[in-house]
Amino acid sequence: MTPSRLPLLLAAASTVLLGACSTMPASTYSQASLPAPVQVPAGYQVAMETVATGELTYECRDKAAMPGTTEWAFVGPKATLADRAGKPAGTYYGPPATWEAKDGSKVSGTQVAVAPSGPGNIPYQLVKANPVMGSGAMQGVSYIQRVALKGGAAPATGCTAETKGQRTVVPYQGDYIFWKAS
Repeated sequence: MTPSRLPLLLAAASTVLLGACSTMPASTYSQASLPAPVQVPAGYQVAMETVATGELTYECRDKAAMPGTTEWAFVGPKATLADRAGKPAGTYYGPPATWEAKDGSKVSGTQVAVAPSGPGNIPYQLVKANPVMGSGAMQGVSYIQRVALKGGAAPATGCTAETKGQRTVVPYQGDYIFWKAS
């Protein structure tokens, strides 16, 4: 082989490899490692997987039914959603908790279950989707799971009678898996 043909051969081999990769089946999200309460019921398949990077806001408030005690209460999320390749896919905000795709379709939901996900992390979550607003990527979404969490838990200290009304923002990252009926 002549040295001038080597770049052509490498380019052809790369094209064949990339073509082979594009025909591989897409990975299916496994729920096996998740606590049972936050697993999606049978009969649903993954419609979209996203990674959220953002922040959760908490406010120091009186504890419900416990006069004289305070706690950090969840106020709302603000995050960007990216697909598994890192491309922008939408946003997550609230209240109410709303996931909005780049195409403008959006869904809110009702929490079904939570389960601990580790110290300093917000819990795993399973949400039953409300009817979708608009048409697009969110069309047909029935459940949303929050998994693979890093951070976001409310502060353990700093909420007192003197600091009531103050807000704090906590960074977090998590995967949101959107499920549709099979």
